[in-house]
Amino acid sequence: MKKTIINIVLILAILVIYYLQSNFFSWFNIAGVMPNLFVILVLFIGLFASQTMGTAYGVGIGLLLDILLGNKIGISAVALGITGFLVGVFDKNFSKDSRMTIMFMVLGSTLIFEGLNYLLNYIFLNTNVEIINFIIILAIEIMYNIILTIILYPLIQKSGYYIENEYKGNKILTRYF
Repeated sequence: MKKTIINIVLILAILVIYYLQSNFFSWFNIAGVMPNLFVILVLFIGLFASQTMGTAYGVGIGLLLDILLGNKIGISAVALGITGFLVGVFDKNFSKDSRMTIMFMVLGSTLIFEGLNYLLNYIFLNTNVEIINFIIILAIEIMYNIILTIILYPLIQKSGYYIENEYKGNKILTRYF
């Protein structure tokens, strides 16, 4: 029952983030660049729920974005799905307790998503290769995502540990109890 409620809350969070991305951050952008809150959400789900859920939500969110905004269906879905899968590597190798570590995870996941998205758009849509512009936009988006992560970190950490306890449980096997 609790897992169902958590999934409903995550779906509502997706709708709220879509609203923020399309309306609020279009007014508050830096040099025309908006943050990508979906990357932060997929990172959050992959870190605290599981690698499988991060991948599934990444593909689902990517399909939603492709249907609503994209030129080809599947590009954002593949990029966010792979990002959600690779976040599992972050979960196994790094601690979720420090803000610095989370900031580096946001940096890495934004790099992975945007790099894959740019590469897939180049391959399938034959877009122009403008590396300098891509690097500038990527740097601004990374900074924007990191700033928003610092602001939202207490909420992310508190709800994340609740989700982690529900999905992963306490898997410590005690010998004497």
